[in-house]
Amino acid sequence: MFFVQEGFTYRNFLLDVLAIFVFIVWFWLLITVAADLFRRHDISDWIKAIWVISWVVFPFIAVLAYLIFQGRGMAERNVQQSQQARDELRRIVGFSAADEIDKLDRLKKAGSISADEFTRLRARLVQ
Repeated sequence: MFFVQEGFTYRNFLLDVLAIFVFIVWFWLLITVAADLFRRHDISDWIKAIWVISWVVFPFIAVLAYLIFQGRGMAERNVQQSQQARDELRRIVGFSAADEIDKLDRLKKAGSISADEFTRLRARLVQ
């Protein structure tokens, strides 16, 4: 029953790979959850401290609990952060919807995109 005593076998190799994979996934989840927790402004510092203490005391359970209870909020905050980064980049680069519509019009006239694609992309830009 003790796989370690068998030496180097295929089963031991697979178990080692599985253990490394689980450790990497857990570590990635811990970093993701910690980043989300420290970016939040809607909870107090005491609640953040309680979450961190729970990660130290019960690491696997606490990370999974945070994902279960705050998973939807994490997704919404990630979408919001990426939208803010996109808007900031557009502001710095000088993106304007009128310029993009003009580019789409030129692509349509050149035959690179169809009228349906032009309409769909233009509607997305206008939003």
